[in-house]
Amino acid sequence: MAIVWTKIAGETRYEVRKAGHSVRLYTNGVFHSQFNAQRPIAATVWNLLLLPAFFHPFGQVRRVLVLGVGGGAVIRLLQQCVRPNEIIGVELDPIHIYIARRFFGVTRSRAVLVEADARDWLDAYTGPPFDLIIDDLFGHARGEAARTVGPDDIWLSLLSGKLVDHGVLAINFFESRALREAGRRLQKLEPGRFTTRFSLSLPAYENRVGVFASQPLPAVSLRALLRDADSPCGSRLAGLPFNVRRLKS
Repeated sequence: MAIVWTKIAGETRYEVRKAGHSVRLYTNGVFHSQFNAQRPIAATVWNLLLLPAFFHPFGQVRRVLVLGVGGGAVIRLLQQCVRPNEIIGVELDPIHIYIARRFFGVTRSRAVLVEADARDWLDAYTGPPFDLIIDDLFGHARGEAARTVGPDDIWLSLLSGKLVDHGVLAINFFESRALREAGRRLQKLEPGRFTTRFSLSLPAYENRVGVFASQPLPAVSLRALLRDADSPCGSRLAGLPFNVRRLKS
């Protein structure tokens, strides 16, 4: 894997690496993003973050908010596979935004990228609500990826308050325990709203993506939803080795 771009800013080292058509972002040695424009559908965390969009019928996810852009892999996947009318990405690190634009192809026609603290931005936001919110807020600590915003009551209330009534919330976790705790908090904060709760995972990753929805889902598997979707990516996504588990109340 070749390093094609490097920048050091203060105590932070940024690297963009390429292997064939695959582009990766590393920040202080932590792997933050990967995207392959030739083979976008793969068993990666970013494809896992894409899957919650398919709990809605294709074409009904019109406005998406991505909190934590990194290199913008999930934005590229959303644009290619879901095709919402609008994607807003909020990212604290301006160099990540530069990398997303230059190396990952997150052009201005594909997404609006905002340099801001996600909590401050969400608290101040007064625009129309979103059909899908993806919380992928990870930084790095001691050479390991770490969440930068804990899913406490204040944060979960902010997230849920910016969703449409039938919206879907997806949150990336490292631990199943943290995911289950977030589910319990949401249930206490808004009883009866997020009645559909799932955990998504892949065998090669520790990450668990929590999916919280306020509408009953069809009585079919996620793979069946993907296979039947009008999306150009549906059948390929259905073939990924992901696991789906319903969260208990």
